[in-house]
Amino acid sequence: MTGRELDAAGITDPALRAAYARCRALNARHGKTYFLATRLLPLERRPAVHALYGFARWADDIVDSLGTGHTRGDRSDRLAVLRDRLEHGLSDGHSTEPVVHALADTARRYVIDHRHFTDFMAAMRSDLAVTDYATYADLRAYMHGSAAVIGLQMLPVLGTVVPRAEAAPHAAALGVAFQLTNFLRDVGEDLDRGRVYLPADLLAAHGADRELLSWSRRTGRGDRRITAALRAAEDLTRGVYREAVPGLAMLDPLARPCIRTAFVLYGGILDAIAEGGYAVVHRRAVVPLPRRLTVAGDGLVRVLRARRAARAASPRPRPAPPAATTAALPEGAG
Repeated sequence: MTGRELDAAGITDPALRAAYARCRALNARHGKTYFLATRLLPLERRPAVHALYGFARWADDIVDSLGTGHTRGDRSDRLAVLRDRLEHGLSDGHSTEPVVHALADTARRYVIDHRHFTDFMAAMRSDLAVTDYATYADLRAYMHGSAAVIGLQMLPVLGTVVPRAEAAPHAAALGVAFQLTNFLRDVGEDLDRGRVYLPADLLAAHGADRELLSWSRRTGRGDRRITAALRAAEDLTRGVYREAVPGLAMLDPLARPCIRTAFVLYGGILDAIAEGGYAVVHRRAVVPLPRRLTVAGDGLVRVLRARRAARAASPRPRPAPPAATTAALPEGAG
């Protein structure tokens, strides 16, 4: 399937094809929900989405690499190298680093504002030093670079039926909603990395704090104050999804099934968190595979409908006149 996607996108250079294939592999391995939704996009747009996701995943992996030999200083150095390669790649249109090479090509093809990548890298750098957020406003400022810009990067690839500026706030909100969902799902794992993405003011409003979360993670015991805070975080996240909803109808009809599928699948993670008793401090909530496949199947039906509608709306080519008639027409006629 990779070859068909690249062929459809007009990507013929062997090195560039290999770069995009690398990004696709990153997407398939790490972004299962996102990758499933991406399968609903037209073939020619998928490589660009893989490049955007692959780069974001790579940077995130650098920040989160806590294994032997990956100290904070080491991660900072690796992130600085990536930032330099990104800057040169965006400037030159190519890079010897495959993931950056694919990203730079996507940015050029779809005229994506380079500031979105700069803001993303700034958010990644802050993750090396900032381990919690006092207020939701503080968290939202961080998420501009870590999540909102992802939605803004995607918008030129997806296409819109309205001026892009009109759809942009909703695309940014969807990126934030997806990340807030991930924060809720990964509370326990983030604690293991020394981070808390639930704002301190939200926790405090329910009598919880970072220390209580750490105690719960360490002992495996729950606490009603944590449950109340997580429920409030879920409500906040669903509110951001509502901010994003109007943007779905603003997308190119051929792209809507993909984003709607991602929207439903990520919302399903919130459902799974609630159904699991908000036990995310101890275990990650997962949407069952049958449910994911059902949602993807519905998305496929919507894709087929959108493609039929697009074909029906396309003007049919006017048949050429018979050869004898053509010969009899005066120059410039028809």
